Amino acid sequence: MKLRAHQHGGLMRSYHLDKPGSFDGLVLRDHPDPQPSNAEVLIRVRATSLNYRDLLLLKGHYGRSAVPAGRIPLSDGAGEVIAVGPRVSRIKVGDRVAGSFLPKWIAGPISTEAISVQPTISEDGWLTELRVADEDACVSLPDSLTFEEAATLPCAALTAWSALTAFRPVLPGEIVLTQGSGGVSVFALQFAKLMGARVIVTTSSAEKAAKLTALGADVTINYREDPDWHIAARKASHGRGADHIIEVGGVGTLERSIKAAALGAQINLIGVLSKSTTFDPASLGSNIVTVIRSTVGSRRQFEAMNEAIDAQGLRPVIDRIFSFSEARQAFEYFDTGAHFGKVVIRHTDE
Repeated sequence: MKLRAHQHGGLMRSYHLDKPGSFDGLVLRDHPDPQPSNAEVLIRVRATSLNYRDLLLLKGHYGRSAVPAGRIPLSDGAGEVIAVGPRVSRIKVGDRVAGSFLPKWIAGPISTEAISVQPTISEDGWLTELRVADEDACVSLPDSLTFEEAATLPCAALTAWSALTAFRPVLPGEIVLTQGSGGVSVFALQFAKLMGARVIVTTSSAEKAAKLTALGADVTINYREDPDWHIAARKASHGRGADHIIEVGGVGTLERSIKAAALGAQINLIGVLSKSTTFDPASLGSNIVTVIRSTVGSRRQFEAMNEAIDAQGLRPVIDRIFSFSEARQAFEYFDTGAHFGKVVIRHTDE
């Protein structure tokens, strides 16, 4: 299906989850162009990216959160401001911006108010040609990044950044253990290397191991060939264990993460990619570690991360870019788990 490029002043297009539960429920519709009011800005969305959360929401499997029929999906998007409301003061027309994953979380610790608004759940997301957003929910993009690269930042990058900086910042010479090659894990590897850490990664294939090594991984462990990867990680750290662990597997891998951790380590519990019926709660007492349920970050943390990205020349890893008309194919590809880094949708059709 070939889509025309959107021209402001006509009809915009957006995708909707008409029937959460299957890829067939993703439907494209025309709408009148929205207009910003008060402290809102109107953004021409240039690119979006997919997260595991988006896939779960599309399938209707995201915890207790039900998606209202007709909701526009995707939490991560970047674009340019093309109009502003009369009370806008911190954003101007022409600015390149991304949206905050949690629009109400400006600064400080997480709170009920901070998580009260979430794209796709409580408001429409970013898989649209034009989007209205509160100016306080917008973050300026690093000048060094394209719109496609910037669209990968709001969830995966900020989650990795917050895990490595918010509670117990990574110090040079420490050991960071990451799992797999999804968005959060790849960003964690990149950020950890910027911080001077030694990084051990687990992965499923020699091909992915080579790519992770090229990004700076010091040690790669194939968990399919070596299911006792926690033992291999301890050996690779000369018996010390990892000081920081990016735990994206959830309860299915948490027990091994505890065994791979150094004394006093921080385990950042981020994902729920695997399940287990054999998790032993006693394992929590087998090592002296701190297990933190990590979640994205505030706008201020997003801004600090962007400064670091720009200063250090970090480039997000994009596996594949789909066109706007290929949004469903992007979800289907993401669902295979074959991607390395981020899957992006460019909101124009060549």
